[in-house]
Amino acid sequence: MKFAAIDFETANEKRNSACSIGVVRFNENEIFDEYYSLINPLSDFRSMNIRIHGIQEEDVQDAPSFKELWPTLHEKLEGHIIVAHNASFDMSVLRHSLLKYDLAHPDYASLCTVKISQRVWPYLENHRLHTVAAYHDIPLIHHHALEDAKASASILMKALEAQQDGDAEHFLERWLSSKASARRSYPKTSGKRKSGRGSTKLFLS
Repeated sequence: MKFAAIDFETANEKRNSACSIGVVRFNENEIFDEYYSLINPLSDFRSMNIRIHGIQEEDVQDAPSFKELWPTLHEKLEGHIIVAHNASFDMSVLRHSLLKYDLAHPDYASLCTVKISQRVWPYLENHRLHTVAAYHDIPLIHHHALEDAKASASILMKALEAQQDGDAEHFLERWLSSKASARRSYPKTSGKRKSGRGSTKLFLS
């Protein structure tokens, strides 16, 4: 399977105000492509958002708009499963950005590494990106779109590593199929947590 981890930063509270994006393409074992771009949101920047990611209006004056950037992004995302930490946010930014410019919305399958990490490492204090990244010694410059996307990609690869031999594909298939049906729920894990830095193996039937 091919994956594309994405992360958006936004200029304000509106989901159609993307001001940067990181895209990391990878498979079950390695990252093979990284892409980053500032985006001119053609909208105002809020001080709260600037404090989070450090991007200011003058930084994006010469950056492409989302509409101008979309052909490049579409090429990178096509044929990939989208991965993000708190995927509901990033997929919403993608959807609202496409709507803003009256662009067609492809039907992407997606995976959320927040939800996956909650299942695989339920004993962590929380499942924020910096917490899960620190647990796995994954380098992170938080709220830089490319760095966050790289961390999300690494977390999914760690989750796949935690599955028993031959079960990684089944693990992914069950996550994807469960998203296709709102009524499907995951059974409880049958393994007990081991002491130390162990992982929970999901037995999905």
